[in-house]
Amino acid sequence: MSERKAALVTGAATGIGRSAVLALARAGYDVGVNYSSSEAAARATAAAAERVGARALLLQCDVSDEPGVRAMLASVGEAFGRLDVLVNNAGTTAPWQPKDLESLSLEDWDRVFAVNVRGLFQVTRAALPLLRKSAAPCIVNTASIVGLRPGPQPLPYAASKAAVVNLTKTLAWNLGPEIRVNAVAPGWMEGDWMKRMLKDKYDDLMGKRAKATPLKRCVTADDVAETMMSLVQSNRFVTGEVLVIDGGYTSST
Repeated sequence: MSERKAALVTGAATGIGRSAVLALARAGYDVGVNYSSSEAAARATAAAAERVGARALLLQCDVSDEPGVRAMLASVGEAFGRLDVLVNNAGTTAPWQPKDLESLSLEDWDRVFAVNVRGLFQVTRAALPLLRKSAAPCIVNTASIVGLRPGPQPLPYAASKAAVVNLTKTLAWNLGPEIRVNAVAPGWMEGDWMKRMLKDKYDDLMGKRAKATPLKRCVTADDVAETMMSLVQSNRFVTGEVLVIDGGYTSST
Protein backbone atom coordinates (compact mmCIF):
# COMPACT_ATOMS: atom_id res chain seq x y z
CA MET A 1 0.00 0.00 0.00
CA SER A 2 1.30 3.44 -0.92
CA GLU A 3 2.51 5.68 1.91
CA ARG A 4 0.89 8.68 0.25
CA LYS A 5 -2.71 9.29 1.19
CA ALA A 6 -5.33 8.98 -1.53
CA ALA A 7 -8.67 10.63 -2.23
CA LEU A 8 -11.48 10.22 -4.72
CA VAL A 9 -13.56 13.19 -5.85
CA THR A 10 -16.67 12.56 -7.92
CA GLY A 11 -17.86 15.23 -10.32
CA ALA A 12 -14.31 16.54 -10.29
CA ALA A 13 -13.95 18.18 -13.69
CA THR A 14 -15.15 21.66 -12.79
CA GLY A 15 -16.48 23.86 -10.00
CA ILE A 16 -16.42 22.50 -6.44
CA GLY A 17 -14.99 19.18 -7.61
CA ARG A 18 -12.03 20.81 -9.33
CA SER A 19 -11.31 23.01 -6.32
CA ALA A 20 -11.50 19.98 -4.03
CA VAL A 21 -9.07 18.02 -6.20
CA LEU A 22 -6.54 20.85 -6.15
CA ALA A 23 -6.91 21.43 -2.40
CA LEU A 24 -6.32 17.74 -1.74
CA ALA A 25 -3.36 17.66 -4.13
CA ARG A 26 -1.76 20.64 -2.39
CA ALA A 27 -2.25 18.84 0.93
CA GLY A 28 -0.26 15.84 -0.29
CA TYR A 29 -2.99 13.50 -1.51
CA ASP A 30 -3.01 11.49 -4.71
CA VAL A 31 -6.43 12.01 -6.24
CA GLY A 32 -8.91 10.08 -8.34
CA VAL A 33 -10.58 12.57 -10.68
CA ASN A 34 -14.02 11.28 -11.60
CA TYR A 35 -16.09 12.75 -14.42
CA SER A 36 -19.08 11.66 -16.45
CA SER A 37 -18.86 13.55 -19.75
CA SER A 38 -16.52 16.55 -19.36
CA GLU A 39 -13.33 14.78 -20.41
CA ALA A 40 -11.35 17.84 -21.51
CA ALA A 41 -12.09 19.69 -18.27
CA ALA A 42 -11.27 16.58 -16.21
CA ARG A 43 -7.93 16.21 -17.96
CA ALA A 44 -7.16 19.86 -17.21
CA THR A 45 -8.02 19.32 -13.55
CA ALA A 46 -5.84 16.21 -13.39
CA ALA A 47 -2.95 18.06 -15.03
CA ALA A 48 -3.29 20.93 -12.54
CA ALA A 49 -3.17 18.42 -9.66
CA GLU A 50 -0.05 16.81 -11.08
CA ARG A 51 1.65 20.19 -11.33
CA VAL A 52 1.46 20.52 -7.54
CA GLY A 53 2.92 17.05 -6.98
CA ALA A 54 -0.07 14.70 -6.89
CA ARG A 55 -0.62 11.54 -8.84
CA ALA A 56 -3.96 12.05 -10.60
CA LEU A 57 -6.05 9.15 -11.84
CA LEU A 58 -8.69 9.97 -14.46
CA LEU A 59 -11.88 7.98 -13.89
CA GLN A 60 -14.76 8.23 -16.36
CA CYS A 61 -17.92 6.97 -14.70
CA ASP A 62 -21.58 7.95 -14.36
CA VAL A 63 -22.11 7.49 -10.63
CA SER A 64 -25.67 6.25 -11.22
CA ASP A 65 -24.22 3.21 -13.03
CA GLU A 66 -23.57 0.53 -10.40
CA PRO A 67 -21.21 -1.68 -12.48
CA GLY A 68 -19.31 1.43 -13.53
CA VAL A 69 -18.99 2.56 -9.91
CA ARG A 70 -17.66 -0.84 -8.84
CA ALA A 71 -15.13 -0.76 -11.70
CA MET A 72 -14.08 2.77 -10.74
CA LEU A 73 -13.34 1.79 -7.16
CA ALA A 74 -11.45 -1.28 -8.38
CA SER A 75 -9.28 1.08 -10.45
CA VAL A 76 -8.68 3.26 -7.38
CA GLY A 77 -7.62 0.19 -5.43
CA GLU A 78 -5.26 -0.95 -8.17
CA ALA A 79 -3.68 2.48 -8.55
CA PHE A 80 -3.45 3.66 -4.93
CA GLY A 81 -4.03 0.56 -2.78
CA ARG A 82 -5.99 2.68 -0.31
CA LEU A 83 -8.55 5.45 0.05
CA ASP A 84 -8.43 7.97 2.86
CA VAL A 85 -10.94 10.55 1.66
CA LEU A 86 -14.09 10.32 -0.45
CA VAL A 87 -15.70 13.53 -1.69
CA ASN A 88 -19.17 12.80 -3.08
CA ASN A 89 -19.64 15.86 -5.27
CA ALA A 90 -21.21 14.52 -8.49
CA GLY A 91 -24.57 16.12 -9.11
CA THR A 92 -27.05 17.19 -11.72
CA THR A 93 -30.24 19.23 -11.90
CA ALA A 94 -33.36 19.52 -14.05
CA PRO A 95 -34.87 22.32 -16.12
CA TRP A 96 -38.15 23.81 -14.99
CA GLN A 97 -40.20 26.98 -14.82
CA PRO A 98 -40.31 28.18 -11.18
CA LYS A 99 -43.64 27.50 -9.47
CA ASP A 100 -44.89 25.56 -12.51
CA LEU A 101 -44.97 21.94 -11.41
CA GLU A 102 -46.23 20.76 -14.79
CA SER A 103 -42.99 21.98 -16.38
CA LEU A 104 -41.03 19.22 -14.63
CA SER A 105 -40.26 16.05 -16.55
CA LEU A 106 -40.51 12.87 -14.49
CA GLU A 107 -37.61 11.46 -16.50
CA ASP A 108 -35.52 14.43 -15.37
CA TRP A 109 -36.75 13.91 -11.79
CA ASP A 110 -35.59 10.28 -11.84
CA ARG A 111 -32.25 11.22 -13.38
CA VAL A 112 -31.55 13.81 -10.65
CA PHE A 113 -32.24 11.29 -7.89
CA ALA A 114 -30.27 8.57 -9.68
CA VAL A 115 -27.14 10.75 -9.71
CA ASN A 116 -27.49 12.91 -6.60
CA VAL A 117 -28.85 10.33 -4.17
CA ARG A 118 -28.46 6.77 -5.41
CA GLY A 119 -25.11 7.65 -6.96
CA LEU A 120 -23.80 9.01 -3.68
CA PHE A 121 -24.87 5.81 -1.92
CA GLN A 122 -23.41 3.55 -4.60
CA VAL A 123 -20.01 5.26 -4.56
CA THR A 124 -19.92 5.27 -0.77
CA ARG A 125 -20.80 1.59 -0.53
CA ALA A 126 -18.24 0.58 -3.14
CA ALA A 127 -15.55 2.67 -1.44
CA LEU A 128 -15.94 1.13 2.02
CA PRO A 129 -13.38 -1.70 1.68
CA LEU A 130 -10.69 0.80 0.66
CA LEU A 131 -11.71 3.43 3.22
CA ARG A 132 -11.48 0.86 6.00
CA LYS A 133 -7.79 0.37 5.17
CA SER A 134 -7.13 3.96 6.28
CA ALA A 135 -6.30 4.92 9.87
CA ALA A 136 -8.70 7.88 9.84
CA PRO A 137 -11.00 7.75 6.80
CA CYS A 138 -13.63 10.36 6.09
CA ILE A 139 -16.35 11.19 3.63
CA VAL A 140 -17.51 14.69 2.67
CA ASN A 141 -20.74 15.07 0.71
CA THR A 142 -21.84 18.10 -1.29
CA ALA A 143 -25.33 19.10 -0.18
CA SER A 144 -26.82 22.57 -0.77
CA ILE A 145 -28.55 25.31 1.11
CA VAL A 146 -31.69 24.43 -0.87
CA GLY A 147 -31.70 21.06 0.86
CA LEU A 148 -32.24 22.92 4.14
CA ARG A 149 -34.63 25.72 3.20
CA PRO A 150 -36.87 26.66 0.26
CA GLY A 151 -35.34 28.35 -2.76
CA PRO A 152 -35.81 28.82 -6.51
CA GLN A 153 -33.97 25.64 -7.47
CA PRO A 154 -35.88 22.90 -9.33
CA LEU A 155 -37.88 20.70 -6.98
CA PRO A 156 -36.03 17.43 -7.69
CA TYR A 157 -32.67 19.12 -7.10
CA ALA A 158 -33.78 20.63 -3.79
CA ALA A 159 -35.39 17.38 -2.67
CA SER A 160 -32.31 15.39 -3.68
CA LYS A 161 -30.09 17.67 -1.61
CA ALA A 162 -32.40 17.24 1.37
CA ALA A 163 -31.87 13.52 0.87
CA VAL A 164 -28.10 14.09 0.86
CA VAL A 165 -28.45 15.86 4.22
CA ASN A 166 -30.32 12.87 5.63
CA LEU A 167 -27.94 10.35 4.05
CA THR A 168 -25.00 12.18 5.60
CA LYS A 169 -26.45 11.82 9.08
CA THR A 170 -27.63 8.25 8.55
CA LEU A 171 -24.32 7.13 7.05
CA ALA A 172 -22.44 8.76 9.93
CA TRP A 173 -24.51 6.64 12.32
CA ASN A 174 -23.94 3.48 10.29
CA LEU A 175 -20.23 3.92 9.54
CA GLY A 176 -18.99 5.23 12.87
CA PRO A 177 -16.76 5.00 14.72
CA GLU A 178 -14.34 4.06 11.93
CA ILE A 179 -15.46 6.50 9.23
CA ARG A 180 -16.57 10.11 9.72
CA VAL A 181 -19.24 11.41 7.33
CA ASN A 182 -20.05 15.11 6.99
CA ALA A 183 -21.46 17.43 4.34
CA VAL A 184 -21.14 20.99 3.13
CA ALA A 185 -24.13 23.08 2.07
CA PRO A 186 -23.05 25.98 -0.15
CA GLY A 187 -25.28 28.97 -0.69
CA TRP A 188 -25.47 30.82 -4.00
CA MET A 189 -22.11 30.14 -5.63
CA GLU A 190 -20.27 32.18 -8.19
CA GLY A 191 -19.60 30.42 -11.48
CA ASP A 192 -21.10 28.40 -14.32
CA TRP A 193 -23.69 26.47 -12.29
CA MET A 194 -25.54 29.60 -11.16
CA LYS A 195 -25.05 31.21 -14.55
CA ARG A 196 -26.97 28.31 -16.08
CA MET A 197 -29.68 28.66 -13.43
CA LEU A 198 -30.06 32.45 -13.50
CA LYS A 199 -29.17 33.08 -17.15
CA ASP A 200 -29.32 36.79 -18.03
CA LYS A 201 -30.31 37.69 -14.45
CA TYR A 202 -27.03 36.29 -13.05
CA ASP A 203 -25.18 39.57 -12.44
CA ASP A 204 -28.20 41.37 -10.99
CA LEU A 205 -29.38 38.58 -8.68
CA MET A 206 -25.92 37.57 -7.53
CA GLY A 207 -25.14 41.20 -6.77
CA LYS A 208 -28.32 41.53 -4.70
CA ARG A 209 -27.51 38.31 -2.83
CA ALA A 210 -23.97 39.53 -2.07
CA LYS A 211 -25.32 42.84 -0.77
CA ALA A 212 -27.69 40.99 1.57
CA THR A 213 -24.92 38.69 2.87
CA PRO A 214 -23.04 39.69 6.05
CA LEU A 215 -19.68 38.90 4.39
CA LYS A 216 -20.76 40.91 1.30
CA ARG A 217 -20.05 38.36 -1.41
CA CYS A 218 -21.31 35.03 -2.68
CA VAL A 219 -19.53 31.76 -2.05
CA THR A 220 -16.86 30.45 -4.44
CA ALA A 221 -15.80 26.89 -5.24
CA ASP A 222 -12.54 27.53 -3.40
CA ASP A 223 -14.49 28.54 -0.28
CA VAL A 224 -16.28 25.20 -0.39
CA ALA A 225 -13.06 23.25 -0.92
CA GLU A 226 -11.46 25.06 2.02
CA THR A 227 -14.32 23.99 4.28
CA MET A 228 -14.13 20.44 2.94
CA MET A 229 -10.44 20.35 3.84
CA SER A 230 -11.19 21.50 7.38
CA LEU A 231 -13.49 18.48 7.72
CA VAL A 232 -10.82 16.23 6.21
CA GLN A 233 -7.78 17.44 8.13
CA SER A 234 -9.22 18.45 11.49
CA ASN A 235 -12.58 18.29 13.28
CA ARG A 236 -11.73 14.73 14.31
CA PHE A 237 -14.72 14.48 16.65
CA VAL A 238 -17.24 15.85 14.16
CA THR A 239 -19.47 13.51 12.18
CA GLY A 240 -23.00 13.69 10.83
CA GLU A 241 -22.82 17.46 10.48
CA VAL A 242 -23.78 19.75 7.60
CA LEU A 243 -21.76 22.96 7.38
CA VAL A 244 -23.50 25.87 5.68
CA ILE A 245 -21.17 28.00 3.55
CA ASP A 246 -23.04 31.14 2.60
CA GLY A 247 -21.29 34.06 4.29
CA GLY A 248 -23.97 34.25 6.95
CA TYR A 249 -26.88 34.86 4.58
CA THR A 250 -29.27 32.28 6.05
CA SER A 251 -28.45 33.29 9.62
CA SER A 252 -29.45 36.89 8.90
CA THR A 253 -32.70 36.35 6.96
